Amino acid sequence: MVYNVIGLMSGSSLDGLDIVFVELTEVRGAWSYMIQASECIPYSEKWKEDLKTAIDMNARDYMLLHTAYGHYTGEQVKAFIGRHQLEHRVHFIASHGHTTFHMPQSRMTAQLGDGAAIAAVTGLPVISDLRAMDVALGGQGAPIVPIGEQLLFAGYDYWLNLGGIANLSAKNGETFRAFDICPANRVLDALAAALGKNYDENGALASGGVTDNALLEALNSQPYYKQSFPKSLANDFGTDVILPLIGQYTLSVQGKLRTYVEHIAQQVAAGVQQVSGEETTGKKLLITGGGAFNRFLVLQLQDRLEPMGITVIVADEQTAAYKEALVMALIGALRWRQQPNVLASVTGASRDSVNGTLWLGEG
Repeated sequence: MVYNVIGLMSGSSLDGLDIVFVELTEVRGAWSYMIQASECIPYSEKWKEDLKTAIDMNARDYMLLHTAYGHYTGEQVKAFIGRHQLEHRVHFIASHGHTTFHMPQSRMTAQLGDGAAIAAVTGLPVISDLRAMDVALGGQGAPIVPIGEQLLFAGYDYWLNLGGIANLSAKNGETFRAFDICPANRVLDALAAALGKNYDENGALASGGVTDNALLEALNSQPYYKQSFPKSLANDFGTDVILPLIGQYTLSVQGKLRTYVEHIAQQVAAGVQQVSGEETTGKKLLITGGGAFNRFLVLQLQDRLEPMGITVIVADEQTAAYKEALVMALIGALRWRQQPNVLASVTGASRDSVNGTLWLGEG
């Protein structure tokens, strides 16, 4: 079977709306993909502010934003279809939305972006709410990307995504384990913003700083890092806990960036060790996400992981940038087939589950 799917992803780093048009092919249980078009639509300052402050809105304003963001998303998809001449080629859309409240301990997760609005604007079937069933079954609802790593990115032992939050997946035999490591680009970008930068290009600012050991120890002492997996992080851990902690230290921006890069590298290495036990020699790790373009961060990860016998591989540019949107498309295709698309071994739910609400558009 062949599925032509548009996958949508809005990450916690707030850099923009990722859109991919991908051809997914399934033959006797084996999946392959070909990304045929991709774009990141940058958010305006107004959208950044609205998405950032959504959790502080009253219920009425939050739901109005949920609807407005759905219509905005639909308009962006329509424009994307026009730019790439995709009319009558798209079977359906799989939309992750933008995560606001993520409270698995209360069996609740929420993503902005009304799927009905997207379907109404585009006239296409839309699959949304991709985490809700897993959370209802007692799971963390995150990470959900490992199903894509299992089906689309075989050949590696570990998969590290460096987005707004860094998360790690690992395969032990036929079992996948995955969890959120720590805030990543969301914190790095916020620190770079103090110097008027959208982000620290290639890690140039961090590379010119000096690690502050007192701050590093304070970061590494956060209780989350001592929890066993499965576990996941809400976006506000970076903004409400980590950034205020960093702000207590009188350091240059370069020093803060350098220290936080070291923190990410140490926590990734600790996470790899946690899911692997003692033996890591001869294994391979694939890096994706926006952080894959941060050369200094990648070098620090190599310095930590290669002595453990792990080969660090950075994905090709398109895969690195759009892997999460690609996997959302796959999750949508599995939902279309009514097959499990979130793994209980990763999230801690009571069982594997089929996630996603289907809106039929003009159907």
